[in-house]
Amino acid sequence: MSLSNSKHHTVLQSQEFKKLVSNRWTFSLVLTLIILFVYIGFLLLVAFNKELLGSKINTHLTLAIPVGIGIIILAWVLTGIYVYWANNTYDKAVQDIKSKLS
Repeated sequence: MSLSNSKHHTVLQSQEFKKLVSNRWTFSLVLTLIILFVYIGFLLLVAFNKELLGSKINTHLTLAIPVGIGIIILAWVLTGIYVYWANNTYDKAVQDIKSKLS
C-alpha cells in the first residue's frame, strides 16, 4: 500500500469524514421528506377533496392554482436551502478533509 492510499484510507475511516457523510445524508433526507410530504398531501387533496381545490378565489381563479404554484416555489426554496448549506457548510468541510490528504 502506497503512502497516498494509506492517507486516503485514514481519511475514509476518520470520524470527521463519517460525520460529514452522515450530515449530508440527513440534510438531504429531511429536505426530500418535506417536499414528498407536501406533494403527496397535494395529490391526496386532489383525490379526496376536489371541491376544496375547485373552490373559486375570484372569477377566473380556483384555489388549486395558487396551491400548485406554492408547491413549485417550495421546491425552489428547498433547493436554494440545500445549495446554501452545501456552499457554506459542506464544501468547507470537504476542503478541510482534502487538505489533510496533501
